[in-house]
Amino acid sequence: MFYAVRHFTRYRYSRPVWQSLMEVRMHPRSENAQRCFTFQLSVSPRSRIFSYTDHLGNLVHHFDIPGHHKQLTIIADALVDVVPPAELPESLGTNAWAELETLLGAEDYWEMLMPSHFARTSPELEALATELGIDEPDGRDPLTLLRHLNSALYRGFAYVKQSTSVDSPIEHALISRQGVCQDFAHIMIALARNLRIPCRYVSGYLHHDAWHADRSAEGATHAWVEALLPGLGWVGFDPTNDLITGGRHIRTAVGRDYADVAPTTGTMKGRAETELQVRVRVTPSEAVLPPDQEFAADEEWSRFLEKDQEAEALYAQQQQQQ
Repeated sequence: MFYAVRHFTRYRYSRPVWQSLMEVRMHPRSENAQRCFTFQLSVSPRSRIFSYTDHLGNLVHHFDIPGHHKQLTIIADALVDVVPPAELPESLGTNAWAELETLLGAEDYWEMLMPSHFARTSPELEALATELGIDEPDGRDPLTLLRHLNSALYRGFAYVKQSTSVDSPIEHALISRQGVCQDFAHIMIALARNLRIPCRYVSGYLHHDAWHADRSAEGATHAWVEALLPGLGWVGFDPTNDLITGGRHIRTAVGRDYADVAPTTGTMKGRAETELQVRVRVTPSEAVLPPDQEFAADEEWSRFLEKDQEAEALYAQQQQQQ
């Protein structure tokens, strides 16, 4: 399925600020069942946009705006193809835990096993593990245990918009038993790591439609987790919606927790109150759009445009078939 994604972000300041430095992680990843064909980043006020790939394989764009400004607007447009993954087995074999330990010994997964800033153990987390019956495997294989955990968090916690903020510690959601997708992901990551299952945070988008009763907010970014399992690789779990990730999940960045993958991070000089506005639109697309007509931007904007050569070839092939 092709998706056209638009991610709109605007910072408004109560008085002029200057020397804004910004990093943006909005470029969908191209790997496995997902392919980003075209990506365009537009910034106002105008600025020169640079990019690099971080140590986790996320494509990061960065820019600075030295002059005074009272607002900063960022628009990311992408065309992405997502192929639904193969259906998972109901469970793994009896040797799955031993196979996982062998896998951990052969590769370096320590970053996704150790506690991190937002996904760390605490008395509240240990109490939850005991309550859910996952403090010990108790004869269950890793996949079965993660399926249980995914559903248990969905049933045991309420999804409440704005109940926590991006810098809320994990204890807030654990105590109140409510949170947003970020909290669901951090709790599941911390619990999985306590079982020595490598687990990472995934930032991206979820396409909402009339056929699925998703709790997560439409028109916003989404977050879920991926756990490393023997014979399966990284498997996605969405505890906010009690889903195994599939053809509606679009991945932009992976990390230890939210701190590694925030869509925008930056600094600026000046004393001003900040108002943040974010809107996300994910629209199914029948096919690849004409290479030179994907996205239009006004001349007052700085633009960074990246095209996959296969996008142009695929469009040409579609035209020949018509």
